[in-house]
Amino acid sequence: MVNTNVLNNTSCRKTVSHAGCFSLIEYSRDISVNALTAQNEFFASQMGVRKRQVAAELKGNGIVVQAGAMQWMAGNVEAATNIKGAGDLAKKLIGAAATKESAVKPRYTGVGTIVLEPTYKHILFEEIGDWGGMVIEDSLFYACEDTVDTKVVARSTLSSAAMGGEGLFNTCLTGKGIAVLESPVPRDELIVMELTEPTDCVKIDGNMAIAWSESLKFTVERTTKTLLGSAASGEGLVNVYRGVGKILMAPVS
Repeated sequence: MVNTNVLNNTSCRKTVSHAGCFSLIEYSRDISVNALTAQNEFFASQMGVRKRQVAAELKGNGIVVQAGAMQWMAGNVEAATNIKGAGDLAKKLIGAAATKESAVKPRYTGVGTIVLEPTYKHILFEEIGDWGGMVIEDSLFYACEDTVDTKVVARSTLSSAAMGGEGLFNTCLTGKGIAVLESPVPRDELIVMELTEPTDCVKIDGNMAIAWSESLKFTVERTTKTLLGSAASGEGLVNVYRGVGKILMAPVS
């Protein structure tokens, strides 16, 4: 049995949250510095620019991790690819090219501890079962429990891809379990919108939505009924989400 202090709090490192088998470790200050970098590191920590690591404790369950994200693991843990054959590999390669995600995401199972590479991005733990299918922006996926499935979804209309600034394809997470996302902004800054009626509508000027429910219909529309009106208003085209579901929106693009 391997014992480790990775989840124990120290003067510079604390475990700040848990979800499922995952824990989030945050470095309140970086003391791996020298005289030349100490000042920059100090002010960075004051603004919340800190190293963060995700640890997973496996007890017979499994997780799927972004390729190259594993830093170390201990215990009786085995790694395997998520490829089921040549056809599945070709499908994943096409999806990876479209979504900018890695085609092969290693799956780890067994009993032990896995710690992922440090990141300066902000970590979100999301229960996918609460979303009924969660579409995420490119490069947000970091890890998930292996009860969560990943697939590629296409835009409902070509206009939404060409003019919405979101791309033609996105990664969609389905099933139940915790997904770990790397967010460009902290959770405290994220704006959560819940659409509760089929006629509900949210219009966003720019690609600031980082995740939304698969059930929502995404289109790109003019802010007014005419091109002249849209030009006069200075808003032009907006991303429109309709239906019942949720949206996570960053305050800046």
